[in-house]
Amino acid sequence: MKLLIDTNIILEVILEQAKGEEVRALLSKTEEHEFFISDYALHSIGLLLFRRKQHQVFRQFLHDMLFNAGMMVASLPIDYMEPVIEASEKFNLDFDDAYQYAVAAKYDYILVSLDSDFDNTERGRKTPTTVLQG
Repeated sequence: MKLLIDTNIILEVILEQAKGEEVRALLSKTEEHEFFISDYALHSIGLLLFRRKQHQVFRQFLHDMLFNAGMMVASLPIDYMEPVIEASEKFNLDFDDAYQYAVAAKYDYILVSLDSDFDNTERGRKTPTTVLQG
């Protein structure tokens, strides 16, 4: 499966939150899934970690997930912002969620998120647990 990993999924591991082990289990399935992160999510993670002066944590994330594990970065061309706006209006999503939704739609990725805002969309979402359970 081609999985778009939402920002909150990555932060579960980086910030050692409650679902961190579940996320680690999912991200270890590199032979079963192709993992993608949006450029927006990547920059959001960097922003948060830089604010916390955790530059080394961001560096380690880049090396572990993008360079070593092969997670790929997906982005939207500037002329594809209309679907972002439409997703926001149709599903009442904030910009970050609308962007994630539009990336998943454009590239036909399955969105993996802990954010229930996606439950009210046509594409929905999966959680790490639902992906692991098949």
